[in-house]
Parts: sequence; C-alpha cells; structure tokens
Amino acid sequence: MQYPEEKWPVPTGYRGAPYLVKDVDDKTKCVSCQLCEFVCPPKAIRITPPGQNGEVDREGAEKMPKEFEINMLRCIYCGFCQEVCPEEAIYLLKDYAITGENREELIYDKEKLLSLGGEDQRAYDHHVQDGVKEGIKKWEKKTQDAKDQPAFH
Repeated sequence: MQYPEEKWPVPTGYRGAPYLVKDVDDKTKCVSCQLCEFVCPPKAIRITPPGQNGEVDREGAEKMPKEFEINMLRCIYCGFCQEVCPEEAIYLLKDYAITGENREELIYDKEKLLSLGGEDQRAYDHHVQDGVKEGIKKWEKKTQDAKDQPAFH
C-alpha cells in the first residue's frame, strides 16, 4: 500500500473524527444545546451560545451556536458527542488522517467542522418527487408534528 495515494479500507464500526453536518437546506443542524460539550470526557468541545438575541437561520430552531470548537488534540474519538446529540448534528466520520503543522491548526472552528462534515447523507429518504430526490427536512416535520398534536384544555 502506498499511503497517502492509496487509502486503507476503513473497517465497519470505525470511529473517526467528529464533525458538524448541515441539513438539506445547507443550514447548521446544531441548536447550541451544549449536551456534547457536557458529555465530552476530555473536554475537547467548546460551544459559545448566541446569547439573548441569538441568530436563528431557520424557522423552528431555538438558537444557533455563536462559536463551536473541537480540539482534535484532546479528542479521544469516544463517540459520546454523536450519541447524545438530539439534533443529529455531529457525526464521527471515517477520517483518520488529522494533521497540522502547529497546535492551533488542530482546533477546528464551526466553519471548518461544517465544511469537513458536509451535508448529512442520512437526511435523504428514497422517494423521488418530480424527478428530484427530496431530502427530509427535520424542522418542517417538527413544526408539522407540533401543529398535529391535540391541544390541552
């Protein structure tokens, strides 16, 4: 094998680096709940909430993180962040080649985590409408489910 030209096959169940993923509308799925930050054993995740008048980029979202950082030097790839995330915004991808020339390069900010994570491929279902593959839009589904619930009197 001639690494890095030839990559080794990643075994099933491999836990790689954690990255943030976007939804089908190219919006961040993270709502700054900070559960991943609290559950992280080495404290590699740091989230700064947006504050009182936080930025919201889609209907139905509570808030978006002002800053989101993962220190890849501290991360132990345990997968707790992925398990605890209620919005399925963070995934351990099959990335095993994490390098940098200095320590600062290995502290990934929100933009870098989103660009490396890309779009959540699990967000697509298999139905085709008008020749276009439609994605599951979680916020639209949540809003509709809330409207469909019976009102308490």
